[in-house]
Amino acid sequence: MKEQKKCVPEIRFAGFTDDWEQRKLGDIAEIVMGQSPNSGNYTNNPKDHILVQGNADIKNGKVFPRIWTTQITKIGKKNDLIMSVRAPVGDMAKTDYDVVLGRGVCAIKGNEFIYQILSKMKIDGYWNALSTGSTFDAINSNDIKKTLISIPKEQEEQTTIGNFFKQLDDTIALHQRTLEKYQKLKISYLEKMFPKENEQFPELRFPNFTDAWEQRKLGEVGYCQSGIGFPEREQGRKKGIPFYKVSDMTLIGNELIMVTSNNYVSEEQILKNRWKVINSIPAIIFAKVGAALLLDRKRLVLNSFLIDNNTMAYILNEKWDYYFCKTLFDTIYLPQLSQVGALPSFNGKDVENLNVIIPKSKEEQTAIGNFFKQLDDTIALHQREVEKYKKIKQAYLEKMFI
Repeated sequence: MKEQKKCVPEIRFAGFTDDWEQRKLGDIAEIVMGQSPNSGNYTNNPKDHILVQGNADIKNGKVFPRIWTTQITKIGKKNDLIMSVRAPVGDMAKTDYDVVLGRGVCAIKGNEFIYQILSKMKIDGYWNALSTGSTFDAINSNDIKKTLISIPKEQEEQTTIGNFFKQLDDTIALHQRTLEKYQKLKISYLEKMFPKENEQFPELRFPNFTDAWEQRKLGEVGYCQSGIGFPEREQGRKKGIPFYKVSDMTLIGNELIMVTSNNYVSEEQILKNRWKVINSIPAIIFAKVGAALLLDRKRLVLNSFLIDNNTMAYILNEKWDYYFCKTLFDTIYLPQLSQVGALPSFNGKDVENLNVIIPKSKEEQTAIGNFFKQLDDTIALHQREVEKYKKIKQAYLEKMFI
């Protein structure tokens, strides 16, 4: 006779041995579906009632007041769980306030365990299979109430698991707040340490530098080089010269300077395909075509490399401090150069014709570059910490829930 499979997670806390049970969400938690107030009753007055309409009012697992209303329809109470029921379906948040619920959300009166398991269901794509709607995806009250979840019978085990994941969430939120603080700080310093349009002096500069900055075209102090075709049959090597694609900019360690690649090529491949390795370094690479262009990512390259034909490199001449140049590129919104069409794109001449204003003194460039390098390193550190703890949480979600 086949032994019945036990309903237990792969990892659990000591002292808990009972099987979990399957329950309908509507049987263990009260669910309140939203109903939008009349738009004529919306206000910007924080003294009125906070309105939660959908994903726009949710950030990093919290409700952030954005709009208010004088009309009360359906209420979510402080500490309720808020879930989006319209595309994108399943985003979760907690509310620190009593809120009015618009029709894009519902309130669930559940504990931390319920919050975490519903968050996992969103990650796993559970709601995508249920969502319906001719204009956009949505789920209804029955979809939510009939949803089956596996849950510990003991409240103490639920609490222990919930507290464990809350600690992880708090750690992620701490690094996220620190990350956002330094990102805002960088934006502020970029505005103050580079001259405003039609000006020659920055608002804030290091001591002993007093000369006016000079206007140059990027093509006067460097040049652009486009990438080349990279056939799939040539991809996959793990040693040799890096052959960068736009997607490589997102690899861990490549937040500022390209230090790793998904693809490398051998000298034999280079000779066979008559590729020209870019040995003129430092260089700055960025996307030149497609949706990736709109992300406006730029990275430094300090060693010989190749790039594919969705990518462009700006090669610096000797007038630049390389990290100052990278920082200057951070002030340029390259998507503004994209040509109208089905696929956004720009060419090297578009970049080379850009007017920029730079210090005459390379020493001043270096001082500014070093300052922003320290700031960027701090930002990258906290980005990595956020990603590290998110991965840790994801791994535990897979093993500690059924």
